[in-house]
Amino acid sequence: MTIDRVLQKQKAKELIRTAKPSLILAGMIYVLLSVLIGWLSLRLTGVDSDTAMRVMDLVSNGKTDAAMTLINRSMPGAGESLIDVLLRLALSVVGVGFSLFVLNAVRGAGPALGNLLDGFGMMPRLLFLLILEYVFVFLWSLLFVVPGIIAAYRYRFAVYLMLDHPEYGAMECIQKSKEMTYGYKMQLFLLDLSFILWGIASAIPGIGYLVQLYFTPYRETVQVLYYEEVRLSSLGTGGYENG
Repeated sequence: MTIDRVLQKQKAKELIRTAKPSLILAGMIYVLLSVLIGWLSLRLTGVDSDTAMRVMDLVSNGKTDAAMTLINRSMPGAGESLIDVLLRLALSVVGVGFSLFVLNAVRGAGPALGNLLDGFGMMPRLLFLLILEYVFVFLWSLLFVVPGIIAAYRYRFAVYLMLDHPEYGAMECIQKSKEMTYGYKMQLFLLDLSFILWGIASAIPGIGYLVQLYFTPYRETVQVLYYEEVRLSSLGTGGYENG
């Protein structure tokens, strides 16, 4: 089945205009949390500009040993690194909650801003799933770049499947996602490619944050619509049911 990309994008734009609570509002909360955690991470683990300038001066004067000593002194401690990891894990779970909000909006199933926190109720299983996805994509990437990219698309629906089927284990979600994305990976790739200008605009310093307020819910809504198209299509072949 070929998914009509233009139609799904039109549906996403209509949902952004009409969904209550607002998809833009939910996306703004998620983006602001991402920016805040990114800032905290930089404060916890980053090297400040003064130290960076001193390191560059030392290196330019041939004092590499002194530069390395200064870098080592500036590295975060174990406590700071642990806090940074916990913050990033929490953001990943909120990201899954945002996907749940969009999923409910697409289905007209009463989305609520509290959905952003619903992922914490299944946090251990979600984190295990996300870690497995990362490990599998990384291992495939060791063979070459292309197998890693294919693997990433193979597992694209795993999180949605866990949200739909809390009874599924992480490996089952990954296996079901592999089955669901069979024959659709190129369409998903072309979908991502169609967002490239949005991605460039969202990376522009300053204005990029404003772009992300619209782009984040827009992209997620289109991806959920793709998932729904594949899921509903599979129902006719005895495939997956909404839990």
